[in-house]
Amino acid sequence: MSTITIYHNPKCGTSRNTLAMIRASGEEPEVIEYLKTPPGRDRLVELVAATGLSVRQVLRKKGTPYEELGLDDPKWTDDELIDFMVAHPILMNRPIVVTPLGTVLSRPSEKVLDVLPNADKIGIFTKEDGEVVGKSGQSA
Repeated sequence: MSTITIYHNPKCGTSRNTLAMIRASGEEPEVIEYLKTPPGRDRLVELVAATGLSVRQVLRKKGTPYEELGLDDPKWTDDELIDFMVAHPILMNRPIVVTPLGTVLSRPSEKVLDVLPNADKIGIFTKEDGEVVGKSGQSA
């Protein structure tokens, strides 16, 4: 069983880049396509807390019912926003990566390097959009 888990959307370029970086480091992660197998409420709360981000920072706006549901309204509590993400998993921003070194919302994809045990094995990585990323996660 892998010690790395990625909550992945194969239609998302950032998620694909992140998965490719994990694999380039020599790891084969547990891949959870969260739209097919969404995390339950408790797991989602754990993931958000582990990232150190607010619930609002983990909400995805683009390509989701965010505006339609009026989620920009400050009246919504964190618990209510979590409930919306459970009901509409597309609202969960991705990819979220869990490793023994920590949990990150890997946006941009090179943020995964901060928690990847063997990040030094990657060297130079070219993302899908052609951007070249160096070992330190900085654009090369």
